[in-house]
Amino acid sequence: MKHSVLEVCADCVQSAVNADNAGADRIELCSNLVIGGVTPGIALFKLVKKYTDIKVRVLLRPRYGDYCYNAYEFEQLKEEVQMYRELGADGSVMGILRPDGRLDVERMSELERLAGNMDTALHRAFDACINPMETMEQAVSLGMKTILTGGQCGSAWDGREMLKELYEKSAGRIEILAAGGINADVMDKLIPLTGITSIHMSGKIEVDSMMTYRKAGSSMGLPERDEYALWQTSEEKVKQAVQVLKNVQNK
Repeated sequence: MKHSVLEVCADCVQSAVNADNAGADRIELCSNLVIGGVTPGIALFKLVKKYTDIKVRVLLRPRYGDYCYNAYEFEQLKEEVQMYRELGADGSVMGILRPDGRLDVERMSELERLAGNMDTALHRAFDACINPMETMEQAVSLGMKTILTGGQCGSAWDGREMLKELYEKSAGRIEILAAGGINADVMDKLIPLTGITSIHMSGKIEVDSMMTYRKAGSSMGLPERDEYALWQTSEEKVKQAVQVLKNVQNK
């Protein structure tokens, strides 16, 4: 039976509860998924641990944007990895690039040391690096457990050939976790093509706000986003993905 993992990216307690109820294996917990996710707050982490029994890896990303961090941002990352290790997170999801697009191995090594016995994953900084095969080997050498990647594309399906190559060359030394635009239909095509059965998805849908009074012209958020249309993980979408992986295991 082939090993499989379904990880759901969640940025609120309700999404984490929905993923747990649907049978996901793991949560990548973040805040502000609308901008790609940044480090979550302690209260969110504690509540997810309180209301779910699922494994939780915490995204460590100090800000929106690129993955080349200054000294203050690196200090923040070090504080965060130690904090979440002490709070009992199952893993941390992190990544730092140098200005030339290569993995910042020296700083990553320090974060890896501070992570202690937590699992560590290289997040989609991998998809912005200049040499993916070199970066994969560096992640293996660092002792990281996972690379989260869309095959250097925004969606896993667009990056399918790179994902296939990564999976083959990783040879089981590190988990290749396919990400980007994932749903059950994509998985049906992607898994047999690449061999990858470690899947990352948000399963998000738009949920209408509870607000009945809606003040026009008062938005403080992204100008392209309706503040009364909220993102939330769909229990049904995660169930569909779980079923795809079950079908693969039973073949």
